[in-house]
Amino acid sequence: MARQKITYTTLSASNEELHVEFEKAVERLTANLGKTYPQFIGAEKRTGRPTFESRSPIDTGVLLGNFQRGTREDAQDAIAAARAAFPAWSAAPWQERCRILGQVAELISERIFDLAAVMVVEMGKSRIEALGEVEEAADLIRWNIQKMQEHNGFVYKMGSYDPAKDENTSVLRPFGVWAVISPFNFPMALAVNPAAAAMLMGNTVVWKYASDTPLVGTKVTEIFLEAGLPAGVLNYVTGGGGSVGAELIDNPGVDGITFTGSYDVGYNQVYKKFAQGWPKPVIVEMGGKNPAIITPSADLDTAAMGVVRAAFGMNGQKCSACSRVYVHEDIKEAFIERLLAKTAEVVKVGDPRQRQAFMGPVANRSAFDDYQRFVAKARQDAKMLYGGNVLSDGDLANGYFVEPAIFTDVPEDHELVKNELFLPILYVGTFKTLEEALNKANDTVYGLTAGLFSQDEAEIQYFYDNIQAGTIYVNRAAGATTGAWPGIQTFGGWKSSGSTGKNIGGPHTMQLYGREQSRTRIIG
Repeated sequence: MARQKITYTTLSASNEELHVEFEKAVERLTANLGKTYPQFIGAEKRTGRPTFESRSPIDTGVLLGNFQRGTREDAQDAIAAARAAFPAWSAAPWQERCRILGQVAELISERIFDLAAVMVVEMGKSRIEALGEVEEAADLIRWNIQKMQEHNGFVYKMGSYDPAKDENTSVLRPFGVWAVISPFNFPMALAVNPAAAAMLMGNTVVWKYASDTPLVGTKVTEIFLEAGLPAGVLNYVTGGGGSVGAELIDNPGVDGITFTGSYDVGYNQVYKKFAQGWPKPVIVEMGGKNPAIITPSADLDTAAMGVVRAAFGMNGQKCSACSRVYVHEDIKEAFIERLLAKTAEVVKVGDPRQRQAFMGPVANRSAFDDYQRFVAKARQDAKMLYGGNVLSDGDLANGYFVEPAIFTDVPEDHELVKNELFLPILYVGTFKTLEEALNKANDTVYGLTAGLFSQDEAEIQYFYDNIQAGTIYVNRAAGATTGAWPGIQTFGGWKSSGSTGKNIGGPHTMQLYGREQSRTRIIG
């Protein structure tokens, strides 16, 4: 499906032309920095608000652009525009909605290099991961279109008491106006997927990107509109969580919401507060404290590579990142030796505009400060095995660059083991039995992803049957706990990691954005 053949699984791209085209895109971006961008509300490109800056975490002296500091009034207007567009959009044939969204997917794929360049410079993702995410976003749209087609727009002919006297149909109908609040770390895939799914089902959308990635949001919104969406079907409002985000949660004119982000915001501010007055659909995808388990039968080189890629890919700032490793006590030293060697070999920290960089900067000053605080705590209470330093020499002086950090020898109830850190920080613990390992792995409020390395079929089946996570991997060098792709691996979490029990990129995504209507007609 991915025409550039770059996914989170491959994490490589040997095509020299691909690198050349990406570097040309960075040059085009660099030549067009510092502009002021509007909000998109109905048919209006709205300006005139005070603005906020988007600066690169690679070099905070690089100003990507100025963006409207949206207000509650802007969000209200966007909701009203979506409400006005809903009757015509929901009445359009589902095939027409698929046609327009299919054009969106094609435009995203055509502009893969320019979109990836924006993502790299605005939030520090490596070029391979950025290219992979752009194509993943397009493939998520294509996958959702495929599900619409396979299910005839989710219109089903049901049984009948007497075919001559009655006909019965089950239809999925849209809710109305859908809000999408997306995270900084996957600013395309985790915005495009819910927005496209909602629109394909006939809903209209108001979306708010993270304040760290407003330029990505602007470029993607422009593509949706260029593809032919009628005015008001998609509305883009920029601004803070306390204004725009709060209005999308509080406003009774919003009929459904998808939020991806932290547990604290997702559960306490969205899940608990959105459905006031009557039940409404709330899709919250939250964090993870994702474990990998290494048994004595494992291939330790494969295990070490899988853990390194999962722990430190995307600079450790993804909800699926491997943040805990449990290794059998008999092989702890052998595994740690390989883990440290692979970390030194693979994780080259640097400017992600350069092809050799595996890990770029963390996304913002808050994350940079958190890293230093957590590492100081690890140095005080645990044994540091690797890294833990801020990098500020030469070209890294004006960015938020840090080393991977690996620590061990701390109690399981320690805050660094229990809490999601969302940084390139990895804990290594031990176990005596697989049952103990699973108990430790499951002893968390989260249940997003997990990995196992074992060559024993009984151990693998035990892991399948007992791990409490929605997305699991076995013996995966490409990423012990990371790397889902639409139509191949679905992605979603249990417990505090997600609210629906259904994953994205799989057979059940689209149904979340429609409500069932049973239609019975008596003939004659």
